[in-house]
Amino acid sequence: MTGTDTATALERATLDKAARENFPVAPFFLPRAWRTDLMAVYGFARLVDDIGDGDLAPGGADARVLGVHPERADDRLAVLDAFEADLRRVFDGTPHHPLLRRLQPTVRRRGLTPEPFLGLIAANRQDQLVTRYETYDDLRAYCELSANPVGRLVLAVTGTATPERIRRSDAVCTGLQIVEHLQDVAEDLGRDRIYLPAQDMKRFHVQESDLAAPSAGASVRALVAFEARRARDLLNEGAPLVGSVHGRLKLLLAGFVAGGKAAVRAIAAADFDVLPGPPKPGKLQLLREAGTTLRGEG
Repeated sequence: MTGTDTATALERATLDKAARENFPVAPFFLPRAWRTDLMAVYGFARLVDDIGDGDLAPGGADARVLGVHPERADDRLAVLDAFEADLRRVFDGTPHHPLLRRLQPTVRRRGLTPEPFLGLIAANRQDQLVTRYETYDDLRAYCELSANPVGRLVLAVTGTATPERIRRSDAVCTGLQIVEHLQDVAEDLGRDRIYLPAQDMKRFHVQESDLAAPSAGASVRALVAFEARRARDLLNEGAPLVGSVHGRLKLLLAGFVAGGKAAVRAIAAADFDVLPGPPKPGKLQLLREAGTTLRGEG
């Protein structure tokens, strides 16, 4: 396989995952220039998550391209460090990884700064070192790194960032992250990660062993319902972001908010039992929520 073939394969292995995400990445109705730049940002965000989760394509090609010694190709912190070094080359040199080379024109065209990208790397580095969160505030601080930069990048790419929109976007992104954590309780436990605050687990008399059961008992359901209300409140707090923009961007942002609200409804419809697998909303529910969001209704 030639170097060009390898680069193309690395890009496709990551970018093809966009179709399987819970949210629209770069839908057809957006202007082509926005779609191009949003896919470049997605490629970065998806790859850094795959590094942090140990979900890179087998064979170690990504680590090799980043200059990581083959003996350390499975060392997630080492790969994240190399990825951060390559990100910095996006801003002052020539990056090695093809997804970062794809990102470079977007960064220059949109005047993007390193901070949101570094936040996403820091979140995945934190995932290697921190597997439990004592308080809700601790979890919110993690979401500042793991989720909020994505919304800020969307606003930057579309040229619509203002302090108020960023505040609303942060609420939406944190709400979406909490919803995803609720959907993925069992999967995260398999990675020895728990994103339910320990304080709340104690309040609802939930032990870690309860999360390993095939289905949730009353205490776990009550805890999940409590966290789902928090997520819903955050999505409601951020929803006015949709009404603050116009045109096709309004449709995109409505899709984000509606996806989160529909997921919360799906969790409730499962009687808050998330342990058998992630409750997912159907397309009809998503469309209903999108309509409600576009009309500015609760």
